[in-house]
Amino acid sequence: MTLRFTKGHGTENDFVLVPDLDGTLDLTPSQVALLADRHAGIGADGVIRVVRTVHAAEDDVRAQAAEAEWFMDYRNADGSTAQMCGNGTRVFAAWLRREGLIGDGETTIATRAGARRVRFEGDQIVTHMGRWSFGDETRAQADGFDALVHVPEAEDIDEPYSAVSIDVGNPHTVVALPPEVSLEGLDLSKAPLVRPAPTEGSNVEFVRPLGPGRLAMRVYERGVGETRSCGTGVCAAALAMGFWSGSHDESTIWQVDVPGGSLTVRSLPAREVELAGPAVLVADGETGLLDLP
Repeated sequence: MTLRFTKGHGTENDFVLVPDLDGTLDLTPSQVALLADRHAGIGADGVIRVVRTVHAAEDDVRAQAAEAEWFMDYRNADGSTAQMCGNGTRVFAAWLRREGLIGDGETTIATRAGARRVRFEGDQIVTHMGRWSFGDETRAQADGFDALVHVPEAEDIDEPYSAVSIDVGNPHTVVALPPEVSLEGLDLSKAPLVRPAPTEGSNVEFVRPLGPGRLAMRVYERGVGETRSCGTGVCAAALAMGFWSGSHDESTIWQVDVPGGSLTVRSLPAREVELAGPAVLVADGETGLLDLP
């Protein structure tokens, strides 16, 4: 079987996009992991299957077909499914526009976290990321934190960092990094340990304020490892920072610097949030990789 694909990235959070417009391809977790493998496969942080929403396997996704023709079937690099991917929505939309499947106006795409509106603004693509919430509203409002994060260092585990859990369509745990700890020096080669342990795991963001409305972030993504960027994680980091600083309101804008570039987060009324940034389609190709034993 020859498989068509496009390689793309959003602030160097990279993806293999696989067109399957009529829903005839059933990618297994091991096939997804092979495509994403940076040594034996094409290499990516995740795989996105492009399919008409009416052909989605999940009932709650097919229910979005009336408002969203296209479903972003996102899989993590280890083959596991994910609710959605903020950077992936921009790459997904850029591919749809290039292929003539959508126009230049606002469009709606289906995800496992619900429908997401996307619009084009010059060289930026803006995704309405929907509603966000605290993992534990009561504890977050009372203490400012609701979780602890350990960063494994060799065989030892350092003292935990305080964190707050925020859901932006998928789960995140944002660490308030102490001033004496270097963001650049963190060893994220191993998965941070979150307590209490989230049922479905969690992406973990480490943030450092750089000035009013600006912060730096590194992220360890569940099912992937450290990545150069994470769109939903950028939103969670900005929202957490605004919450901790008391500067959060319904018009706040943050610039978030990640190793792969810079993204803009805008807070909206009713606990909704927007994410803006670039998307690049790097290459197109064909592979027979899935036929290998």
